[in-house]
Amino acid sequence: MHQIWKSFRALYFASLMMLIGSGLLSTYLALRLAADNVDGLWIGALMAANYFGLVLGGKIGHRLIARVGHIRAYATCAGIVGAAVLCHGLTDWLPMWLLLRVIVGLGMMCQYMVIESWLNEQADAKQRGVVFSLYMIASYLGLVLGQLILVIHPQLGLELLMLVAMCFALCLVPVAMTRRIHPAPLHPAPMDPKFFIQRVPQSLIAVLGAGSLVGSFYGLAPLYASQQGLSTELVGLYMGCCIFAGLLVQWPLGWLSDRYDRPLLIRILAFLLALASLPLALLPSVPVEVLFAAGFLSALLQFCIYPLAVAFANDHIEPERRVSLTAMLLVTYGIGASIGPLLAGVLMKIMGSQMLYAFFSVAGLLLVWRIRPNDVTNLHQVDDAPLQHVAMPDSMSSSPLVAALDPRVDEQVVQDQMVDNVEPQGESEPQPEVHPQDVTQETERKE
Repeated sequence: MHQIWKSFRALYFASLMMLIGSGLLSTYLALRLAADNVDGLWIGALMAANYFGLVLGGKIGHRLIARVGHIRAYATCAGIVGAAVLCHGLTDWLPMWLLLRVIVGLGMMCQYMVIESWLNEQADAKQRGVVFSLYMIASYLGLVLGQLILVIHPQLGLELLMLVAMCFALCLVPVAMTRRIHPAPLHPAPMDPKFFIQRVPQSLIAVLGAGSLVGSFYGLAPLYASQQGLSTELVGLYMGCCIFAGLLVQWPLGWLSDRYDRPLLIRILAFLLALASLPLALLPSVPVEVLFAAGFLSALLQFCIYPLAVAFANDHIEPERRVSLTAMLLVTYGIGASIGPLLAGVLMKIMGSQMLYAFFSVAGLLLVWRIRPNDVTNLHQVDDAPLQHVAMPDSMSSSPLVAALDPRVDEQVVQDQMVDNVEPQGESEPQPEVHPQDVTQETERKE
């Protein structure tokens, strides 16, 4: 473990700084608009725009990395994201903020792709599970620390935007200073939506529901807590506790997932989510203790749905298709995370802030209705199913390339897909500029 941490600490630090900045930015924008009495529809739209940018970045990132290389792509995106963050302080025009959120999401997805492809390239096949787990811990820890900054600095001034931009500047340093060789370029895995809809429909429904739940939580929970009368410090503490619940539940969830029927677990946890969210949905105002306890339990259950759905899908997909499956799942998640905040924002605008948790309850009941363990035929179940459960970060902090780090995906399968997906030679792509230092590093690696 120590050796793995030492080998990849630069990439983990880059992920940590990115997620500190991202988590702080989401909560800051929600609180800033709430202080200006902007309705929840705009706040939900901002989070939807961020996830739209993440999905868009999944397609653009491959081309950018192939054109200019990993370090230059990462540096470019970090610079663009930092500039977009600071632009929030130059204008209060909300349509411009929507565009800026799309740019931030797009740039961050490209950064995720660089880090994850680098981790996969350098990680030994037997160590990928540990490498993946430490990456997930760094991601969740960054999101939690981003919220806790509000406890230390509750003023909603431009200083927080500067701090977010500083985080994106610092995340550039370890990647720009690395002496490692660029990893091999990864090509986008071909998606076949019709195949996956026919093969794993219930998994896709669960992922869609998880996206709408978690996207609504990140975008609108700060607004809900603010309208409950919490100060900025308590809002940051509330969000930090809820996100920490998502990290805390991953390991006991893995134990349950490996021993019990996964669709049944999804259904049970979705029902428990509906019950846990009910007190906050029915009561327009609750004591702070109840708010923290019910919010912690609701978030804990929300963050269970996506990892279980991913594990359930992998049980019914052949190894050679699992990289494509991950891309399909993340696109589905992004669609849910784009729609959920908009729907919840409309409900909060019309019927009050408690409608956020009413939305969570209804979404949980819809999952109970649509996830039917008895309808699972197991006709296409892989031979070694159920596969070992792997704790998954939510899609706010991962890219389609995260499949390459998944221990359930054979490393040779990933490499074969990379070769198979290379387009036929036609008009050649522009090649990254080669510097003397790059040549020296390549020679040292060969020696």
